[in-house]
Amino acid sequence: MTTIGFIGLGAMGMGMARVLLKEGFCVRGYDVMPAAVDRLTEAGGVGVSSAAEAAEGADLLILMVLNAEQVESVLFGEEGAAAKLSAGSVVMVCSTVPPAFARQTADRLYAQGLEMIDAPVSGGTGRAADGTLSMMTSGHPAAFERAEPVLSALAANVYRLGDECGQGSTMKMINQLLAGVHIVSAAEAMAFAAKSGMDLRTVYDIICTSAGGSWMFQNRVPHILEDDYTPHSAVDIWIKDLGIVLETGKAERFPLPLTAAAYQIYVAASALGWGRLDDAGIVKVYEMMGNVKIHGE
Repeated sequence: MTTIGFIGLGAMGMGMARVLLKEGFCVRGYDVMPAAVDRLTEAGGVGVSSAAEAAEGADLLILMVLNAEQVESVLFGEEGAAAKLSAGSVVMVCSTVPPAFARQTADRLYAQGLEMIDAPVSGGTGRAADGTLSMMTSGHPAAFERAEPVLSALAANVYRLGDECGQGSTMKMINQLLAGVHIVSAAEAMAFAAKSGMDLRTVYDIICTSAGGSWMFQNRVPHILEDDYTPHSAVDIWIKDLGIVLETGKAERFPLPLTAAAYQIYVAASALGWGRLDDAGIVKVYEMMGNVKIHGE
């Protein structure tokens, strides 16, 4: 496997594509933003003008687009990327999508003689850029056999969760439940500390070495302390991801009260115009509700 089609060259996708280039793969990439395609070309990839063109001649097609609707459009809509792939080619869907959608998409690809790996990722832009992502994957063994060199290049940890697509997306959904709630709890705790008159850098240092800490607390609170909300993962992403969690819980009649409460904080932040800020920007909701300014000075 030497030629990779790559669709979705945002912050995560660009890092992943560059890793593949460094590992010697030919990467044909497309994004709706022409500047992103230009950056891929500058890095040594082949920039193309459509998703269908990215799929032509590809042994494996990676999708790192925003949501299920974009996956659907890229593969089966006017873009028609699936129709450009040769029989036996592998589609790797790295986007966060509902498990049911992943299963349905796999069935449609199988009907066209194609394979699919359900492969959502975790680790953020830094780990995407250095090839140390965690990948939660499922799909037929034959697909994994073909894609193994690509998976090894992109990830430090590849978790194979079964032969049925959808299991990878289920695992990602559970991860996003925890991650989304942890970000809200971190913002709430720091806002409460500010209202209580605590030195926030001291609070951060202590929590990072105490039982109340989490990876999200350690990673996101520095953004709050620096008052820097340059988006690495935007507020609106969590409306999508926690929306998937809640919709799946509704379908399975499973209560998710913490997820629902966290979801409303993200919705409030987006409604106030902060949807494109870094997700740590939800702390602004607490600043407004608590009449407190949070900073690390």
